[in-house]
Amino acid sequence: MERFFKLRQNNTNVKTEIFAGITTFMTMAYILIVNPSILSGLQTADGFIPTGMDKGAIFTATALAAIIGTLIMALVANYPFALAPGMGLNAFFAFTVVLKMGYSWQVALTAVFVEGIIFIVLTFVNVREALFNAIPMNLKYAVSAGIGLFIAFIGLQNAGIVVTDPATLVTLGDMTSGAVILAIIGVLVTAILVVLKVKGSILLGILITWILGMIAQAIGIFNPVFSVIPTDVFSAPPSIAPIAFKFDFSALALANFWVVVFSFLFVDLFDTLGTLIGVSSKAGYLDKDGKLPKIKHALFADSVATVAGACLGTSTTTTYVESASGVADGGRTGLTSLTTAVFFALALFFSPILLSVPAFATAPALIIVGFYMIESIAKVDFSDLTESIPAFLTILVMPLTYSISEGIVFGVVSYTIINLCVNKGKKVHPIMYVLSVLFVLKYILL
Repeated sequence: MERFFKLRQNNTNVKTEIFAGITTFMTMAYILIVNPSILSGLQTADGFIPTGMDKGAIFTATALAAIIGTLIMALVANYPFALAPGMGLNAFFAFTVVLKMGYSWQVALTAVFVEGIIFIVLTFVNVREALFNAIPMNLKYAVSAGIGLFIAFIGLQNAGIVVTDPATLVTLGDMTSGAVILAIIGVLVTAILVVLKVKGSILLGILITWILGMIAQAIGIFNPVFSVIPTDVFSAPPSIAPIAFKFDFSALALANFWVVVFSFLFVDLFDTLGTLIGVSSKAGYLDKDGKLPKIKHALFADSVATVAGACLGTSTTTTYVESASGVADGGRTGLTSLTTAVFFALALFFSPILLSVPAFATAPALIIVGFYMIESIAKVDFSDLTESIPAFLTILVMPLTYSISEGIVFGVVSYTIINLCVNKGKKVHPIMYVLSVLFVLKYILL
């Protein structure tokens, strides 16, 4: 391990790396609970709207995608970064592409698969860095913040705190409902844990909320439609057969399909690069020019993980910002990632527990993850209106249209037009013009 992971060279040891890997797992293990909940459908006050995907199969696919991606990162890049199906991207997959745009989940999986293939190619020809440089930093921050609002809004809906209303579109839900009360308690508990900097606070928040729900059901003050008390603890992982390799390549002929692919591509691109830069900075990996050594290896791991995840039956797999928790605990090499992957493998055998976690327990996690993502709004330069107005439109449109891609469209097009009119496009990269024209043609022709 010393020779392979270069522990001494990175001023670390086996014990530190293993504990750092456990910390990373604890902070991102909530995805095993939340991802199946999101990809299987949307829980509303009027009932459950399914996507058609099997929840048990999604659980297994989520764990396997995390294992594969994190192992590649550990063994190829030797970085302490962990991967799993990304938050925001899974919401776009289920709620925008499937439930709103009306595509089948098979088509959505095909879009993720195609995106992953494109990413592998772009990584080898160094185009990902060029695309990253073309998009203004303020829009990148806005995309992250907008996704945060979108995810938090979904959490409020899943909890029943916010419901649809014919007159105002949205309104406050039944605040006397047992599920709503438990979800609010869960938000407060999770928030307190986060403020106290408790390791694994999001996962602990889910478990505490769920335990309170089980106690409330057991003593008879909460009567859910489906029991929240699991009947088993250990089990063989659910089969991925219902969702694995279920691609529909007939959609490749549809123009709107490529809009979906680009949306996955865009969000994944900046989510991954932003995470790599942020966590690498914390770990001290960036050189004097702010570049990350072996970034191609890290991007390769991310790209292959996306393709593997799509084949298994889950949404885009990406590098997790929660990896920073392991880095903060001293993790500096791929041994940290290897440890995280091992714990994801062990979690596969606890599916009866993890799959029985109710929506009111996972909703607080979505809301708090939304908080983490909206933090990037503080980095937007509001003194420059040519930057801040497009950023504001990006953030605003995402939750209100229930679509990440529409927020990106509004941001890119408004940025290009405003800067073209005000300063003759001096700040606008040529790629932005191409994207703006394509987006406008989308609305005209589709």
